[in-house]
Amino acid sequence: MATNITWHHNLTHDERKALVKQTGATLWFTGLSASGKSTVASALERALLEQDIQSYRLDGDNIRFGLNKDLGFTEADRNENIRRIGEVAKLFADACVISLTSFISPYKKDRDAARKLHDDAGLPFIEVYVDVPLAVAEERDPKGLYKKAREGLIKNFTGIDDPYEAPENPEIHINTHEKSVDQCVETIIEYLKKEKIIN
Repeated sequence: MATNITWHHNLTHDERKALVKQTGATLWFTGLSASGKSTVASALERALLEQDIQSYRLDGDNIRFGLNKDLGFTEADRNENIRRIGEVAKLFADACVISLTSFISPYKKDRDAARKLHDDAGLPFIEVYVDVPLAVAEERDPKGLYKKAREGLIKNFTGIDDPYEAPENPEIHINTHEKSVDQCVETIIEYLKKEKIIN
């Protein structure tokens, strides 16, 4: 850990908000693989941008092509994966961008750590639980990962041989097997308006 460093103060978050006329926040999409996290987050990103609301989606797979390409899928690597994303999402939120993270993030303690980063900085953190039964996720299986996990070709796969700790009190709870993508997006937008994050 570096010791010869000093924090360099710049604009406050309130000063940024006044200048860009937008509030930053992180929407943390969590759920099983194939639950619809990325699909809903992508549609929400487009809907926000169409309203001139700056937003950016941080996708679990995409991040592993760059920032987190050195990480595997052990519990320790997953912890580090989420720690890094929590820090990046916080930077986006501080920059008054609405950050949309779509990561399985199976462990409650890791999601709680990401929340605490935001809480400590006075930034909104909104947990979005994208909930589907395991059987539905397996039936969708767009990448064929559940099939490989069932055949023993993938180890440490969430929902099969690794646990998924579902959120107990998420700000938003959506069921993508019961509602359309558009309905899920509308639910989230209504929440953001209610909380005065967007107009």
